[in-house]
Amino acid sequence: MRFRSDPAQIRGSIAPVITPFTDDGAVDQESLAGLVRWQLTQGSHGISIGGSTGEPSAQTITERADAIRLVADTVDDRVPFVPGTGSAKLDETLELTAAAREAGADAVLIITPYYARPTQEALYRWYATVAGEFPDLPVIAYNVPSRTAVDLAPDTVARLFTDLDNFVGIKETTKDFEHFSRVLHRCGPELLVWSGIELLCLPLLALGGAGYISATANLAPAACAAMYQHWVDGDLAAARRIHYGLHPLVDLLFTETNPAAAKHVLSQRGLIRSGHVRPPLIEPTEPGRVKIAELLAAGAEFLSPTNGS
Repeated sequence: MRFRSDPAQIRGSIAPVITPFTDDGAVDQESLAGLVRWQLTQGSHGISIGGSTGEPSAQTITERADAIRLVADTVDDRVPFVPGTGSAKLDETLELTAAAREAGADAVLIITPYYARPTQEALYRWYATVAGEFPDLPVIAYNVPSRTAVDLAPDTVARLFTDLDNFVGIKETTKDFEHFSRVLHRCGPELLVWSGIELLCLPLLALGGAGYISATANLAPAACAAMYQHWVDGDLAAARRIHYGLHPLVDLLFTETNPAAAKHVLSQRGLIRSGHVRPPLIEPTEPGRVKIAELLAAGAEFLSPTNGS
C-alpha cells in the first residue's frame, strides 16, 4: 500500500491478470501467483486482478476476495496493486473493496453497475457512496459500456472528481476516443486516465493519459511496458513500432470472447496449468484455435519469454 497515499505514481502498463482455473473449474492459486511473479519479472508497472479479463462475474465474492489477498501478498508492494472490486450489487462492492483495503491495495477499480442501466445521477451516487465508505482509499471508475450497457458521461466524471477527494481516475474502455478527450478536457491533467482499449493505449498518452490496463499484457507484458517507457523517453518511433507490432496479439485476444484465447495461449506456453474458462464462456473452438495459432505466429516477436516466472 505504499502507493496509496500518492496515486499519481500509478502509471504505465498495469497488467489485468487473468484468473486461472483448474480443469475442474476451481481457482488455481498456484498458477495465479506464478503469473503475477512472471508479470513482475517482465517489467509490468502495476498489477490488477478482477477486471473483465479476470472473469469476476463467474466467481463468488469469497473467491474474488481470496484472489485479491493472494495477489497482494505476491506483489508485496513492489509495484502498485489495483484490484477490481466492483459488482452489480452495492453490498458486494463494499465487501470486496473492504477486503482490498485490508489486503493493502493501492487503489480500487470500480466497474459501473451492469445490467440495471442506472442514470447519471444514480452513477454519481453509487461512486459517492463507495468513496465515502473508504475515504483513505483511491477510487478509480471502470467505464466499459460494451459490457455494462451504461456509459459514465464526462460531466459525471468531472462532478465526481470535483466533489470526492479520493476519486482519482478512470479506466476508459470505450472505442469512442472523443470520450477520452472530453473527460480530460473537463477534469484536467490531474485526473488519472487509463485506456482499456488495446489499440488506444498509445494514442491516449498523447492526450495526457496515465497509462493503460490492457489485456495484451497477459501475453506481452515486456512489450507493453516498453511501449510506455519509449513514450516517456521521447522515442516515438520505438513506441509506434511496438504499437503496430502488437496488432496480431490484440486480434488474437478477441478471436473469441476474452479471456478464452489468452488462457488458451498461456496454457500452451506453460504459464498456467489449464485454459479452462467458466460458463457462460467456453474454451476456443477449433476454428478459433486455428486463427489463434496464425495470429500468435504473426505477433511472436513481441511475446514475452516464459522463463523466469
